[in-house]
Amino acid sequence: MNICVFLSAADLDERYTRPAREFAELLGKAGHTLVWGGSDVGLMKVVADGVQEAGGRLLGVSVEFLANKARPGADEMIIAADLAERKKLLLEKADAVVIMVGGTGTLDEATEILELKKHGRTEKPVVLLNTAGFYDGLREQFRRMEAEGFLPRPLAELVFFADEPVGALAYLEAQT
Repeated sequence: MNICVFLSAADLDERYTRPAREFAELLGKAGHTLVWGGSDVGLMKVVADGVQEAGGRLLGVSVEFLANKARPGADEMIIAADLAERKKLLLEKADAVVIMVGGTGTLDEATEILELKKHGRTEKPVVLLNTAGFYDGLREQFRRMEAEGFLPRPLAELVFFADEPVGALAYLEAQT
């Protein structure tokens, strides 16, 4: 399975890197392919290292202005013209999506896939990996959106919240 992971390129502390590394190792050992933003820095590097070391494949989609940070030695690397094309290619190449901790770029990617699901434009499974409670506030906001009628589909049809890497991968494998 090609699993797209949206996540930060920042250098983060162990409470975020440990679960990311664990998920990456699970993904690689299961023979899946990581589809990611292609960067060889920060949490993106941690995940790519873990997948590759565990025997998984790496399919990166970088962008022209970040091409100097693209990971050498990926099994496949595509360079998109801009962020919009990158996001489109990441989603096209993926069978499923995992959203890990990240900043505004990750949040943009997360809302894009959820908007596509909301409108029935994709049925790919989406997991939000809620490491260290990072997305507790977002989960609460989504629940409010659902309760107040802003979501035409039940929240559970749009995204699965997992607190641990093993639960995230188990959910994806059960869906595909």
